[in-house]
Amino acid sequence: MEKIKERLQSLRAEADAAVARAEEAEAKNKKYEQMLLEREQDITSLQHKNSVLEADLEKAEQKLADLKAAQEDGEQSKTANEALQRKIQLLEEELDAADKNLKDAMDKLRQVDVKAEHFERQVTRLEQERDQWEKKYEEAQEKYRESKRELDELVATMEGL
Repeated sequence: MEKIKERLQSLRAEADAAVARAEEAEAKNKKYEQMLLEREQDITSLQHKNSVLEADLEKAEQKLADLKAAQEDGEQSKTANEALQRKIQLLEEELDAADKNLKDAMDKLRQVDVKAEHFERQVTRLEQERDQWEKKYEEAQEKYRESKRELDELVATMEGL
């Protein structure tokens, strides 16, 4: 029995030691995970800075290339400028002609609009006249039916005599 108790105490001591080692290992693991997270954030930050610097360098190189090309194209720019001035003048002339055509079209549109309003008034007047004639026709039909009924009554009365 004594041996069992000693064995039990020894197992408890080993278990306590194992728990302590496990807790210590977990603490170290957390510490290392935190350090790893910080390093990953540092890496991300440095990668971002690197990409920004690379973009700035690219822009600077492009600007330098553009300036060199602009310097070389100075004479060509002068020729292109003259050609563009001629093109602008032609476009302005075309614009003036298009404005004139637009004004003519707008005048014609107004005239057509006035004619359309005139015809709409005529249509309205004719529809009203048609409605009056239809009303007169219905009244005449009603008078005709009334007269025919009276005539039929008169004929029936005369036949009855």
